[in-house]
Amino acid sequence: MANSLRGEVLNLYKNLLYLGREYPKGADYFRSRLKAAFLKNKDVKDPEKIKQLIARGEFVIKELEALYFLRKYRALKQRYYSNDNQ
Repeated sequence: MANSLRGEVLNLYKNLLYLGREYPKGADYFRSRLKAAFLKNKDVKDPEKIKQLIARGEFVIKELEALYFLRKYRALKQRYYSNDNQ
């Protein structure tokens, strides 16, 4: 059981690290915050608590994706519509 959760945690970390490359405040800022968050919870042994933390991380992934899509939408809208039409 611990090995499967370890794999999930590593996969979550890799996904967040990948998504953090385009973070508005910079990749280094995101990476340091991500590392601090994972190190803060490194001693958690309870499988239920680990699952809760994984769910929280997946929520953060969804929020980051929404942030990036919104930024992309705003950029496209700015390119194709002038400020007069808004």
